Amino acid sequence: MNEPARVLNLPNGLSLFRVALIPAILYLLTDDGRGAAAAAGGLFFLACLSDFFDGYLARRSGSTTTLGKYLDPLADKLIVAAVLIMLVGMDRDPKVAPWMVAIIVARDLAVTGLRAIASSEGLTVGAEELGKYKMIFQMFALHGLIIHYTYGLEFFRVNFHAAGMVFLWVAMLVSLWSGVDYHVRVISLLAARWRGTP
Repeated sequence: MNEPARVLNLPNGLSLFRVALIPAILYLLTDDGRGAAAAAGGLFFLACLSDFFDGYLARRSGSTTTLGKYLDPLADKLIVAAVLIMLVGMDRDPKVAPWMVAIIVARDLAVTGLRAIASSEGLTVGAEELGKYKMIFQMFALHGLIIHYTYGLEFFRVNFHAAGMVFLWVAMLVSLWSGVDYHVRVISLLAARWRGTP
């Protein structure tokens, strides 16, 4: 398969689709009503499905590309950062803690910067299990925080904001852990390469 065809494959298209959903989700979140929150939650669910299927299809079809290795995590970071920042600014109570959002976004920026340095040295360091768990917890957290309101029957009700905050705490801790792990791995590889450079 020629390179343009490999770049414009279905997995990469799904990553771009995830990025394209961001403006629609943010637009819906400008309305703090229940209907808009549910619709935004539905679009975010579509984004999560695309995240699962792009990786699955790339592995199954053997169509993994260099672009895809960067586009997939970039799409994840963009949608997470955009939604978290929007949630902080929304006029809803209770609110998402800004300092938690700052930590998560700063971690992702640091990892992205280090990935760029590694790439300039010819290294491609993929995500490990911790990074995958981090993303799973973030997706659960954002679903709850987007939907926000309490739903259910009289004898069983779910406070989506409270559930989202629990997952956000876990996501933040795993995010920090995975960020440290990624930095240790990449810096070790870079140090080994630089020591071997004449």
